[in-house]
Amino acid sequence: MKLADTDLGTGRAAFGPPAVTSAPASTGILRHSASDALLVGLAVLHAALLVLAPSVPLVALGLWWNANTVSHNFIHLPFFRSRPMNWIFSAYLSLLLGFPQSLWRARHLAHHRDEPFRWTPVPRAWIAEGTLVLALWAALLALAPGFFLAVYLPGWLLGLGLCQLQGHFEHTRGAVSHHGRIYNWLFFNDGYHVEHHTRPARHWTELPRESSADAARVSRWPAVLRWLEHASLDGLEELVCRCGALRQFVLRVHERAWKRVLAGMPLPRRIVIVGGGLFPRTALILRRLAPEATLVIVDLREDRLELARTWLDERVEFVRGYCTPENLGSLAGDADLVVVPLALRGNKAGFYRMRSARHIVVHDWLWLRRGRGVVVSWALLKRLNLVTGRVENRNADSLVRVFPGSTFDSRGQGCPRSCSRRFLNQP
Repeated sequence: MKLADTDLGTGRAAFGPPAVTSAPASTGILRHSASDALLVGLAVLHAALLVLAPSVPLVALGLWWNANTVSHNFIHLPFFRSRPMNWIFSAYLSLLLGFPQSLWRARHLAHHRDEPFRWTPVPRAWIAEGTLVLALWAALLALAPGFFLAVYLPGWLLGLGLCQLQGHFEHTRGAVSHHGRIYNWLFFNDGYHVEHHTRPARHWTELPRESSADAARVSRWPAVLRWLEHASLDGLEELVCRCGALRQFVLRVHERAWKRVLAGMPLPRRIVIVGGGLFPRTALILRRLAPEATLVIVDLREDRLELARTWLDERVEFVRGYCTPENLGSLAGDADLVVVPLALRGNKAGFYRMRSARHIVVHDWLWLRRGRGVVVSWALLKRLNLVTGRVENRNADSLVRVFPGSTFDSRGQGCPRSCSRRFLNQP
């Protein structure tokens, strides 16, 4: 891609004539920001951990993490005012990560310029840092061959594989960002990838201010996990439908989460469940916990609505159609509570912003908390997020009363006996 910045954050002040960058001003030995001291300290801690507790996972994960945080930020904006200190730190990172930092810097900046990487001419820095890495490897092989061959080398190769996976999924449809708070806290805003490509000279502390509003270029997954976007959640749902033990587990953890969500809400009178045809656990749970409410299931596929009818009773309405935040009212009528699935195909962010329903509950990934979030299960990596849409006066007498002892193993009030039996005994 062509970039708006002519200065690619190459840190020319450290290796050549001064260059003006957008990084925060700093004093002392650090050129750009006092925050970079944290990255330097963590690079030292990385080496200490490798010495004190070496293992294949530590070598692999440490290489992947450092390459995408400390090393990557140092490539664009070398941390120190002094040129010799930058040379020393570059050599240190080369030894720590097992590849010449100056070589990766040249390759990475060619990527930002959207130019092919050229191996010639070979700079002296590549030769010097490459010699250091080979010398370290030779020493390890001579002094600790078992460690080098059984721990370090497999971990190093696995770490490079993680870096390759990260780089691939950061650019599968052009540059793609991930705005999750946990990942960006652990990886120092590395998830702001579109923003970084647009302004490569921006310091890592400033990238959230450049946040892209283009939803098509933002993924809910960090790059190294983005392959999960291609996995079929529908396939997992079908597996749950076929396995009684999985059904019981999924119902139990979802029921527990729904009790917490409903505990402080006004009693919903009409509940619209988007995409609830394949595995209608939400309808079964809400029929039990809010027995007087009208339930409406909206699904695009008729075969899934037919499946849902086999699990549920006649008091549930079924609507065939493609549901969006904009057409929900015309498709399924007014609603006090709208439930949005994890596997929604469409604009989930639009449901978070809906104002046509009193409350919206969105099934989302564990790390994507919005509104009042309740964890469904750590094993399922899932949570329920409750957000408020239309504001109405609450009546204290209309609060949902959820009984702690209520489970799907007992056939109590709220779900007809035949409905529960059909679901639990379904082959």
